[in-house]
Amino acid sequence: MDFFWLSNMENTLIRLENADIMNGEATVIYNLDLEVKTGEFVYLTGKVGTGKTSIIKTLIAENRLLKGEGYVCGFKLRGIKEKEIPYLRRKIGVVFQDFQLLMDRSVKDNLNFVLEATGWKEESGRSIRIEEVLSSVGMSRKAHKMPHQLSGGEQQRIAIARALLNSPELILADEPTGNLDAETADGIMQLLSWLNKEKGTAVVMVTHNLNLCSAYPGRVLVCENESCRESLNCGESL
Repeated sequence: MDFFWLSNMENTLIRLENADIMNGEATVIYNLDLEVKTGEFVYLTGKVGTGKTSIIKTLIAENRLLKGEGYVCGFKLRGIKEKEIPYLRRKIGVVFQDFQLLMDRSVKDNLNFVLEATGWKEESGRSIRIEEVLSSVGMSRKAHKMPHQLSGGEQQRIAIARALLNSPELILADEPTGNLDAETADGIMQLLSWLNKEKGTAVVMVTHNLNLCSAYPGRVLVCENESCRESLNCGESL
């Protein structure tokens, strides 16, 4: 396995250097330099179509990196082999706007499916881990529920629990509050902020809601005009 790590990248979970970010055949961001270290909270902001989600897809090797260099959780993105991609993704927790829960099975079975797919052999160990992550997101009493029996906020908490199953150092969240009302969105942000501050989990979050990055401060990157740059002012990305 082509596992990459350098001593001078200690605590660096993401490093992109002069990376061109693709959406299909089109380049949407040129020459992106990005570094995210353990425990950081980073927002990707900007208008629709400026490449925010394409960055997330590049980091999980769904979009291939063809120009520049990229390293995520010790894996080299450029030229990564298909067989290596599942190992990369086990090191990352991904949270989507539309939850992406399996609607034909219970909360517990949704989480158990992920654990089985990522190599957890012992049923007792899987059960304990499921209890742990559900408790951490305040959903310990919902294990038996079907997704359609849960509110949008509850479904997103389950999605975050799913992202935590393999104890990732990094969470990538693509508009995790986009389908939620303001109060519910604030609850999700409180949870992500707690994971970041108390557990040291790095978070990279795509959002259009600039109120969130004002209420829950972090580094802000603005995607616009085929580039992505750091901003000192959250409002600059309007």
